[in-house]
Amino acid sequence: MPVDLLCLGEAMVEFNQREAGGPYVQGFGGDTSNAAICAARQGTASGYLSAVGDDAFGAMLLGLWESEGVSVEHVGRYAGTPTGIYFVTHGPAGHEFTYRRAGSAASLMRPADLPVEALRTVKILHLSAISQAISSAACDTAFEAVRLVREAGGLVSYDTNLRLSLWPLERARAVIHATAGLSDILLPGLDDARQLTGLDEPREIADFYLAMGVKVVALTLGAEGALIATPDRAEILLPHKVDLVDATGAGDAFDGAFLAEFLETGDPFRAGRHANAAAALSVRGLGAVAPQPTRAQVEAFLRTSA
Repeated sequence: MPVDLLCLGEAMVEFNQREAGGPYVQGFGGDTSNAAICAARQGTASGYLSAVGDDAFGAMLLGLWESEGVSVEHVGRYAGTPTGIYFVTHGPAGHEFTYRRAGSAASLMRPADLPVEALRTVKILHLSAISQAISSAACDTAFEAVRLVREAGGLVSYDTNLRLSLWPLERARAVIHATAGLSDILLPGLDDARQLTGLDEPREIADFYLAMGVKVVALTLGAEGALIATPDRAEILLPHKVDLVDATGAGDAFDGAFLAEFLETGDPFRAGRHANAAAALSVRGLGAVAPQPTRAQVEAFLRTSA
């Protein structure tokens, strides 16, 4: 079945602490997978492009996507390879990630594995820097996917999600900025963008990426909201006040909700307001997937918080 939004990357099984020093609870994660699920909950026809192992964890992920209405047509199942897992440990300074993903199925994807016709017909391809950092083969695959989509006239959405545990800053900066220059929609977080650009002010960062040819920059500012910028306009979105439980998947919820609303309306500022609300709602529960809101929940929240 054709999809409007195809998300490329690695999904993993998550083990997340309920509280500092407490036991770990099983869930699911992976930034672009979370975004695909959030978009599906907004009513978008979304799919995932990845690979999982032929193990119990891979089967769990396939079951998750199917239950969420995310197409798995382009998820490979690689025999004899593991599915990645990760742990989220909570402490006074926030949450910390620990990964067990070396040699995972998704890291073994090659450009030849890509579904060429699907990439030529999709409206938006969404990927992140993590999709590229997990292996050189995955990085090559991501660039080829971007090339195919651009060649066919589709849009490329890119989250600069920076994980220095996966690659050194200089290598990350080179790859991320090369990809940003090929992207139509850029979804950076403020802390990552400061490291990547050496700039401090949100508007300076947005202008830096707009100068690369990006059409829309949606810069998340953590507890300060978000900045949406195009070459002609910029708007700060103020944060919503909510009770924070776990911010693990907030950025991914923002991405998925933004892309869903952008596909629906074509308006990046309306998409930003929708995404800002979705991200706020997502921090009220535990884990990266379970608390992600539906479109009805986001719209109700926007009505009551206006």
